[in-house]
Formats: sequence, C-alpha cells, structure tokens
Amino acid sequence: MSGKLYIVPTPIGNLGDMTYRAVEVLKSVSKVLAEDTRTSKVLLNHYQITTPLESFHLHNEHSRLAKYIQELQSGVVLAQISDAGTPAISDPGFLLVRAALENGIPVEVLPGATAFVPALVKSGFALHRFIFEGFLPQKKGRQTKINELVNSGITVAFYESPHKLLKSLEALASLCEPHRRISVSRELTKKFEETINGTLNEVLSHFKQHAPKGEFVVVLEGKDYSKLDQNESDDE
Repeated sequence: MSGKLYIVPTPIGNLGDMTYRAVEVLKSVSKVLAEDTRTSKVLLNHYQITTPLESFHLHNEHSRLAKYIQELQSGVVLAQISDAGTPAISDPGFLLVRAALENGIPVEVLPGATAFVPALVKSGFALHRFIFEGFLPQKKGRQTKINELVNSGITVAFYESPHKLLKSLEALASLCEPHRRISVSRELTKKFEETINGTLNEVLSHFKQHAPKGEFVVVLEGKDYSKLDQNESDDE
C-alpha cells in the first residue's frame, strides 16, 4: 500500500499564519522535506513539532527524487515544505508532486500562505484575470519578458529582489504610458510590511528616495484596464 504526500504551505513572515491543519499534518507524517532545515527548524520548534527533517531543495531534488518516491511507495507518509509560502510556487516542489502522481501516489495540497495573493489584492487592480510570472529571468530573456508584461492586457504580478527593483521599475516606466499604475509590496505579513501604489513614475521616484529593502511583489496594471480607466477619466 502506498503512502501519501502532503504539500504544506508555511508562513511568509508572520508565524501566526500557520493553520491548525498544517500543524496537525506536520506532526502526523513520518518525515518533513524542507528547503532549508535550519529555517524550518525554527518554525517546527515554535509549534512543538518533533517530526524528523530532511533537506530537499533546488540543488538536490533531482538526486533524491527516486529515494522519496520509493519511500512513498513503501507506505511512508511525507510532507514537503519550503522556507516560506507554498511549495512549487517559485520554490522547489513540482518535481516531487509530478513523480508521485505518475506513480499513483496520493497527493494532498493544503491551502495557505503565498506572497503574491495579498499583493494582488492590495493593489486595488482588476483581478478577475491576472498573470503570475514568479521571478523574471536574471539575464537572458529579461528585456523580452519585460516587453511582454508591459503589453499584457491584464494585471501582472512578479517577484523581485531589492537589488533589481529599481532597474525593473525603470524599464517598465520607459515602456508604459504615463498614467499606467503599479503596486509594489514588500515584507508582507512582517513588521515592516509596506505597499506603495501609484503611477510608475511616482513609485519609481519613491524607491529612488528610499533604498529598496526586503523581498518585493510587483503588480502592474493591465494595459487594457489602464485604457478603460483613462477613458473614464477623460469623459468626466
């Protein structure tokens, strides 16, 4: 009889965002696969979870995949977590899920924290359709991707590091209409959580005066929505 794989989201900053069910699952499984065992140990200790931890991350997931599939096939119940948020969302995770499904192993995904959802809502932009891009390419294809985002008709969200934020905002501002709006959130759920909303030039000016610190979610208003709002403004 096969075991089961649980995908368990963890808080993106505030430990109080852990769900009761997530704690119960992590206490009940045979082993927890963690992106960084040192980071995850802090979380598990906070909730008095004593389940053994093993590292499973970007640099070893290919080599350890077969081992964990074999364990699952033998009846072991595993949980996978990442340092913060939901595994497989711009984090390791999809390889194990795919392999488990291919081998007929049950996979259960718990709902929980992920950074781009609150950032999208805090933007105030239309969200009946949106695109999530994860992290933009570091070098090759970066400008092509930015051009693509600028011309998207719907809201776009992506993650950005502090040392690349200004360059990304400058690139977007050089390509977008003056009235195009953007929302930049940082350190969501943490002590210094902040969201800056405005036109691209306004938000760019803010971060030129305040050096970017922390991890960012950038939400760009869709080109089509921007046109609608501008037309409504012109009609008034």
